[in-house]
Amino acid sequence: MATPAPATAGELLRVEPLELRFPFELNKQISCSMQLSNHTNDYIAFKVKTTSPKKYSVRPNTGVVLPRSTCDVVVTMQAQRLAPPDMQCKDKFLVQSIVAPSGITVKDVTGDMFTKESGNKMEEVKLRVTYVAPPQPPSPVPEESEEGSPSRTSESENGDGPAGGFTRALRERIEPQDKSTEAGALISKLTEEKNSAIQQNHRLRQELDLVRQEISKRRGGGFSFIIVIIVALIGIILGYLMKS
Repeated sequence: MATPAPATAGELLRVEPLELRFPFELNKQISCSMQLSNHTNDYIAFKVKTTSPKKYSVRPNTGVVLPRSTCDVVVTMQAQRLAPPDMQCKDKFLVQSIVAPSGITVKDVTGDMFTKESGNKMEEVKLRVTYVAPPQPPSPVPEESEEGSPSRTSESENGDGPAGGFTRALRERIEPQDKSTEAGALISKLTEEKNSAIQQNHRLRQELDLVRQEISKRRGGGFSFIIVIIVALIGIILGYLMKS
């Protein structure tokens, strides 16, 4: 980083620095400041001029520096749409100063006080303008712990990295297999229950046929009340099994 230019030790005002350095950026207002120091016992009036008045704003551009005091002047460059070739700037500033009457105020300072016709002893200090590149932010560097990179670990856990993709694919393959195994077990269980119901139905039909044969043997006699109950129960059971 370049060191600031030394100040000028004039008889009236000391101007610091002699070089106005602007960190140039397109479409952005940029400001820098200079300090005017009065080391005399007189009131010093000053006026700041520039070769590009439409490009810069100076606050204050005129004023009074009291004896043994300082005054800060802020120079603001308006937002620029184009960068100059090779970042070179030819703009200049000029600080004019004169010894003013004691007790003078800023309102009393006029432009006529800084002309040759006024007869005032005037001192002039020239300043140049320099454009500098703005400081670049440091590039972020991912920090890795001793056990590994946290970002890679999170990718693996979330399924975003290569390892995570393999895990996700394995999970997608295993889950359908688990579901198919559960479905197969359920189907086997239902099949066994169905076969058992069919066997029970077959036995009941055989018993019903035996009852019917017994009834047919007793043609002349009345039906036994027990046989009627048995037939009714068999019918109810068969109906329930058929619905299931």
